Amino acid sequence: MSEDILSQAELDHLLNSMAVTSAQVAGGSAAGTSVGQTQRRRTREKVTPYDFKRPERVGKEQMRALQTLHEGFARNFAAGLSAMLRAMIEVKLTSVDQLTYSEFVFSLENPTCFNLIRAKPLEGNIILDISPTILYPIIDRLLGGGREPTLLARRPLTEIEQLLVRRVTNLFMTELRKAWANVMPLELEIERVESNPQLVQIVPPNEVVVVISFELTLGDLRGMMNLCIPYNALERISSKLAANSWVAYGRREPTPETIQQIGRNLRGAPVEIRVRLAQTRITARELLNLRVGDIITTTKDIHTPLLVMVEGVPKYRAFAGTYKGHLAIRIDHAISDPAEALGE
Repeated sequence: MSEDILSQAELDHLLNSMAVTSAQVAGGSAAGTSVGQTQRRRTREKVTPYDFKRPERVGKEQMRALQTLHEGFARNFAAGLSAMLRAMIEVKLTSVDQLTYSEFVFSLENPTCFNLIRAKPLEGNIILDISPTILYPIIDRLLGGGREPTLLARRPLTEIEQLLVRRVTNLFMTELRKAWANVMPLELEIERVESNPQLVQIVPPNEVVVVISFELTLGDLRGMMNLCIPYNALERISSKLAANSWVAYGRREPTPETIQQIGRNLRGAPVEIRVRLAQTRITARELLNLRVGDIITTTKDIHTPLLVMVEGVPKYRAFAGTYKGHLAIRIDHAISDPAEALGE
């Protein structure tokens, strides 16, 4: 029995060996766990989720071209709409997305202003949707109101309101033709207007469409306007939507014909011409006491040429006189330094 009993030194040596083995096992398992987590993390980083319900069929280059094209359209449309309403209205491009047609339709308000547009030579139809949130304030403004907030109407447009909205949609189509002119000429025509977007189905519900969204701001009021273009309409012209091709086409060198056309337009532009006869100083009392026939004395010499300004900019020196019974001036010479002439 005494031979089976371990000494204290043997017990200590055995316990130390067990502790070292446990530490090695624990370290190995921990290292294996961290390596496994790192490998799984790297594997996850390489995985890109893909939603088969929303396939991206339009290339990124075409999407960037559409975004750049409609950013310029938004600025021009805002300027035209502001002139029509005689009020400042801001139009900002908010997004260019790919959705299914069903997602687009169910995201709209009901009732709304849902315009079905024929766009030749594109295949099929495109859609212009204008939210009632901003549409009714625009109608109020066209009718002379719009300066005070009104209650938002939740109803379809009347026939008179549709005629007023046609002015806005016609302006939209005019500016859209100009924006697309460098890509291809479009013939746009409204086929019909609906209030319920779910009653119009231009493509199957799962078909991909490109939705170009604009935010309209009129004072404190905001609303959305959406342009929906089906993928089958863009498929055949995808090569023309390459950003490099249509931008380069838009920057082509001017031709002699275009230069002559611009020259003819400028020659017919009216300008304002003013002639400064003389200048002097009088008191406010003398100004109030002026009567018809009074003479104001100046230090201007009759032999000194007069200053002729075109649109407020000094351009010529001239002498006063008469021509066929009318007051007239005779140009003497052009002014080389307008800033110096203004300082006289």
